[in-house]
Amino acid sequence: MQLGVLGSGSGSNLQAILDAIDAGTLDARVVLVLSDHPEAYILERAAKRGIATGVIDCRGFRSKFPEEAQRETADRLKAAGVDVVCLAGFMRLVKEPMLEAFPGRILNIHPSLLPAFPGLEAWKQALEAGASEAGCTVHLVDGGMDTGPVILQEAVPVLAGDTAATLHARIQAVEHRLYPAAIAKVAKSL
Repeated sequence: MQLGVLGSGSGSNLQAILDAIDAGTLDARVVLVLSDHPEAYILERAAKRGIATGVIDCRGFRSKFPEEAQRETADRLKAAGVDVVCLAGFMRLVKEPMLEAFPGRILNIHPSLLPAFPGLEAWKQALEAGASEAGCTVHLVDGGMDTGPVILQEAVPVLAGDTAATLHARIQAVEHRLYPAAIAKVAKSL
């Protein structure tokens, strides 16, 4: 299975995917990594591994993912032979034509137990709400914000004295194990 990864930041989930591939627990190959931020470390991580990279031109929009940019992104992913698209800290809402190009084959990792706390900084939302647990969810992407069908979820307890940083770090540790497992699960259904 050939993976394309879209990310906006450091790429720690990309690294977890690559580590699972190296360990033989995920039978896949990352063939293309794209980012909407030319300086994002995810691009450097990929380049160091010899993986093709590129920058998504979002036409100057800070958070919008314009339709023409989505069409170009889908075309690049298809040209690279991508079977499944993994969003790894990609901070833009994916809609058509990406969803049409990869129906049921775009995955996202989100740092909450969806449907609770969709959107940005879910670990902070959990703390502010006084939740007793947080966690992470891998789900299929649909047209909404963090609304697609759940593939895997795992809870992380909120501990007394947790800060946003400590809770986020514990959630990320679970994400790095859960995301490759969810990708492997999806691969079996293809």
